[in-house]
Amino acid sequence: MTRLSHDAQDTPRPARALRLLPPPAADALPAPPDDRLPDGFAVELAADTHRSADGRLLLGGSPPRLLRLTRAAARRLVDGGFPVTGPATAALARRLLDSGVAHPRPPLRPVGDTTLAVPVRDRPGQLDALLTAVRADPATAALPVLVVDDGSRDPGAVARVARRHHARLLTHPRNLGPAAARNTALRHARTAYVAFCDSDVVPERGWLAPLLAHFADPAVALVAPRIVALPVTRPGALDRYEQVRSPLDMGEREGPVVPVSALAYVPSATIVVRRAALGTGFAPGMRVGEDVDLCLRLHAAGWRLRYVPAVRVGHRHRTTPRGWLAQRAGYGTSAADLALRHPGLVPPLHAAPWSLAACALLLTGRPRPALAAGALTAAAAVRVARRMPDADHPARAGALLALAGLRGTAEQLLRCATRHHWPLALAAAAASRRARRVLLVAALAEGLADHRRSGTALDPLTHTVLHRLDDLAYGWGVWQGALHRRTAAPLLPRLARRRRPGPPHAPRAPRPPAPTSHQPPHATVERR
Repeated sequence: MTRLSHDAQDTPRPARALRLLPPPAADALPAPPDDRLPDGFAVELAADTHRSADGRLLLGGSPPRLLRLTRAAARRLVDGGFPVTGPATAALARRLLDSGVAHPRPPLRPVGDTTLAVPVRDRPGQLDALLTAVRADPATAALPVLVVDDGSRDPGAVARVARRHHARLLTHPRNLGPAAARNTALRHARTAYVAFCDSDVVPERGWLAPLLAHFADPAVALVAPRIVALPVTRPGALDRYEQVRSPLDMGEREGPVVPVSALAYVPSATIVVRRAALGTGFAPGMRVGEDVDLCLRLHAAGWRLRYVPAVRVGHRHRTTPRGWLAQRAGYGTSAADLALRHPGLVPPLHAAPWSLAACALLLTGRPRPALAAGALTAAAAVRVARRMPDADHPARAGALLALAGLRGTAEQLLRCATRHHWPLALAAAAASRRARRVLLVAALAEGLADHRRSGTALDPLTHTVLHRLDDLAYGWGVWQGALHRRTAAPLLPRLARRRRPGPPHAPRAPRPPAPTSHQPPHATVERR
C-alpha cells in the first residue's frame, strides 16, 4: 500500500499514513469540449511557410500541407498574422494552426492554478537544485509542489529536501516507475494545470508563463519547452555530444506535436498539461516511452499539443559511456510496445512507393536503373505540379519537391541501415563486398554531414564515432524489444498512400525515446 505523508514544513512532523487516491479504472482520454479559439488569440505565419505571389497558396507545416485560401483569408495574412475577432477568423486561425503553417501567439497571463509535480527516486541533490530554482523564480515561488518518492533507497533524504522547500510528499514504498509516479501526482493535484518536471532538470527563470499562455486555446492539452543539456565545468566528449544531440532536445523548430511527423512527440522531462484532458494519465505499465504513448493518445482523442523551444529547461545528462549506451538501448526497447499500442504511427521509415523504388534502382549503380529512377522522379514531379497549377512556377516547384522527396527517402534508408536495421545491414555487408563499401561510405558520410549540421565543438571523427554508437545502441534496444514482444512491428516501414500525391518533405532525423518517425512525402490539399 502506498502512503501519503504530511505537507513538508521547516519543522519535521510525524507523517500521517493515509490511503492514496485509487487510480481510475479506464485509460481512455476525454475529447476536448471545445476547440473555438477565443477573441484576442493571435496567429503568425511560420517563417518556413511558402506563399504564392498572390498569397492564396500556402505550403508548409508538419506533415507538409498545401492550403488554398479565399481572397478574404489571404488579405488577413498580408502582415503575416492576425488576431481572432470572431467565428470566421477563429475558424481560419484553427485551420492554419492545425496544419502547422502558422504558430499561436497567445497573450501572456499570470502564473497560477498550477501544481508542480516531481517524480523522484533518490537523487536528493538534484531534487534540491530543481526546487531551489523553482522557489527562486518569483513567478513560481508560491506554486504548490508535489514530490512523489517512487521507492527511494534513502527516503529520508528525499523527505528532508521536500520539507525544506515546503513541498507535499507522496511516497511509494516500492519503485513503480515514472509513469505511475506522475499518475499519483495527477490524482492528488487540485489545480487546472500540472507542470511535470523530472528531478534532474533545472528550468530557466520565467519558464512557466509562456507555456501556460498556450492553454488559452481550449483544445490544447499539453505544452512542452525545449530540453537542453546543462553546461558542465569541464566538458568531455560525451558532454559536447549531448549539447547538440541530446535525446531529449527536440530542436529549435516550433510547432504542433503530430504523429508521423518531424515532431511526433515531446519528452516528459518537463511538460505542462491540462489536468482534465489526461484522464488516467500515463500508461503505468510502460517504464520507457510512456511520454510518446501519452502524446499519441492525446492526439487521437482530438487534443492539440504544442512545442515551444523559446522556453528552455536544462537537463543533467549521463556522462559515463556505460550509462550513456544503456540509456540509448533502453529508449530503443520502447519501440515494440509503442508500435503494438499505436499501429503504423511510429514507423522507422515512411515514404512513397515511387521514392523507395527510385532509391533501390539508384543503389544498383548501373546506368539503366538510374534512368528508370529518373523517370520515376520526373513522373512524381509532374503529379505534384498538377496538384498546384496556381503556384507561381508549377513545374519548378514540382521538380524541387520531388527531388526533396527522393533525398528524404534516401536519408531515411541510411538512418535505417545504421539505426533500426543495422543487424540486417551487417548481414548484407558480410555477404556482399559492394554492400560493405556502400555501408561504410554511407555511415561515414552521414556522420560527417551530421557533424556539420550540429555545429558541435567536437572534431569530426569523434562526433561521427559517437553518432554511430548512439544509433547502434538504440537499434540494439529496438531489436531487444521486438524479440521480447515477438513482433516485427517496430521494424516495418510505412508507405505513403498514392491517392494523396503532393510535395515531399525530408525531415530532420528524430531522436529517442521514440522510434524514428518521419514526415510523409505527400501533401494534404485543403481549401478555405
